[in-house]
Amino acid sequence: MAILAIRITGDPVLHRPARPVSDFGPDLARLARDMRETMLAAPGVGLAGPQVGKDARIFVWRWTDVATGATHEGAVVNPALELAPLEPGAPDPAAESEGCLSVPGHKFPLRRSPRAILTGQDVTGAPLRVEARGWLARIFQHEFDHLDGSLYVDRLAEPWAARARAVVEEAGWGVPGLSWTPTAPGA
Repeated sequence: MAILAIRITGDPVLHRPARPVSDFGPDLARLARDMRETMLAAPGVGLAGPQVGKDARIFVWRWTDVATGATHEGAVVNPALELAPLEPGAPDPAAESEGCLSVPGHKFPLRRSPRAILTGQDVTGAPLRVEARGWLARIFQHEFDHLDGSLYVDRLAEPWAARARAVVEEAGWGVPGLSWTPTAPGA
């Protein structure tokens, strides 16, 4: 397994829809394993193909619900996402802030649907269906957006959108070719 470089906002692969996957061979399984290892090393709770420079509709996730202790993890290929309606109101910065490995080190509040149904295929091509609530639903929406060429900062309302633009500008991001590589756990 390998730790992959994570692309930073501005890289073209992050800002265009990813292509559907048609080859479910060993290369796809290896990519999913490498993405999982990279996500855990970052550390993150989700990682999409475009974030590691792959023009492919795949994402991985691993999240532990602190309230129940249950760990939810997996990989989905060619996903579809069915969402419950958004609840009205502005996002709560304390409860609804999220971050992104492609905008490293920053979090901003974003209202997301509280429920989602994720369908697609696993890395062997078998059908996959996961019903999610709360943070797991948020993770699915965040990663699905990456597959459509959108980062969470693209969805922010003001004043958060302006703050995110300032962060990107101050960091010198927003241009092609920037990435960072997490360190392997224990390295």
